[in-house]
Amino acid sequence: MMLQQACVGLFLDPGLGKTAIALAAFKLLKKAGYVKRMLVIAPLRPCYSVWPAEISKWANFGDLRYCILHGPDRGDMLDLDADIFIMNVDNTRWLFEEQRWKRIHADVLCVDESTKFKNYAAKTRFQVIKRYLNEFKRRWILSGTPAPNGLMDLFTQIYLLDQGAALGQFITKFRITYFVQSYSGYDWFPMPDALSKITDKIAPLVIRLKAEDYVEMPDLQYINVEVELPSDAREAYRRMEDQFFLKVQEGEVVASNAAVAGGKCRQISNGRVYDIGRAVYDIHTAKLQAFEDLVEELSGQPALVLYEFKHDLEAMRTRVPGPSVGGDTSTKNAEEAIAAFNAGLVPVLYGHPASVGHGLNLQEAAHHVIFYCPTWDLELHDQVIRRVYRQGQKAAKVLVYHIVAKDTLDTTVLEVLHSKDRTQKTLLEAFTNRASLC
Repeated sequence: MMLQQACVGLFLDPGLGKTAIALAAFKLLKKAGYVKRMLVIAPLRPCYSVWPAEISKWANFGDLRYCILHGPDRGDMLDLDADIFIMNVDNTRWLFEEQRWKRIHADVLCVDESTKFKNYAAKTRFQVIKRYLNEFKRRWILSGTPAPNGLMDLFTQIYLLDQGAALGQFITKFRITYFVQSYSGYDWFPMPDALSKITDKIAPLVIRLKAEDYVEMPDLQYINVEVELPSDAREAYRRMEDQFFLKVQEGEVVASNAAVAGGKCRQISNGRVYDIGRAVYDIHTAKLQAFEDLVEELSGQPALVLYEFKHDLEAMRTRVPGPSVGGDTSTKNAEEAIAAFNAGLVPVLYGHPASVGHGLNLQEAAHHVIFYCPTWDLELHDQVIRRVYRQGQKAAKVLVYHIVAKDTLDTTVLEVLHSKDRTQKTLLEAFTNRASLC
């Protein structure tokens, strides 16, 4: 399909070789003289680990020359004689707004993890690249989670392929065609037939492969570790929830609106909270104790542990020491931490979902994933789990634990995740069923 038509979306589960498929298609097209160079736009970690690793892994790609456009010298690299230019999504504006992209003479655009372009608003990555799509003979998007927050996420991603031919030129018309606006005006809900209509429109552009259909996968089991908040912590939670204000020791925790109050309530559920001066105050240790008990129960079996707030990472590491991969971790330190974990030298690897959701292979080291705090983001949630639940996992089961404070926003977050997950699974299942009928 990627050889026969110009624009294709690969909606493949992690581990099924999206990168290798894109490389193989590019090489065949290049050899036939149809294309010359490819621009790959991806999250930072895949730029450094996934794409170079795939190119060096297979003898068939050994003659492909690549360059990573990152760092202070990235401007000088634009004139290198490379076949593939690999760039972090955060450099999209830098490359396109001042016409730097013309210097690499790429005629293939490959957007890896295309949900990074799902935001349609002005001055976003999508709006920056939108006007230059015609300059590429071939356009490919890669994703295992194309609709993490619902069908609305698909509009910009499909536009990258066909410039609005399937779903329309403007998101406003897309919304009123397939969605119903809520009474408040803030939310849009899909019409009863939206899924089938959207699937019909974009099916000719999409390849969907599910891991379970091609490789033997272990069982995936979710376990909620429930925690009862102590009475004083429950009172602090309710005070923040109702009054947007909490007195803590020498500080004050103030929320300017309901959204901020929700974040503070989630911190309180975890056991620690920031005050208005960013000082950290302890509220309880119930979750921390549950986490320590869970790690002890694993008896040294490696676990990937996810945190949302930095003070939670600090608290967990006082109980269970281990390396971490977060937004402030250097590439070198992250690589060392991952290597130590994969070698079985440490029992836990801590990570923020935004930092470990892409480009890591941890399936040979662990089959346990622990969320200290459930994340709202379905894409990151699923991608994190797929670092462990993927081809090459030898365990019979992959166990995902959510440590949940009872009767708090933790339970609400999990309900929202399940709701989003049903929408995305239904969409991907529709494409899978279509493929089986062809």
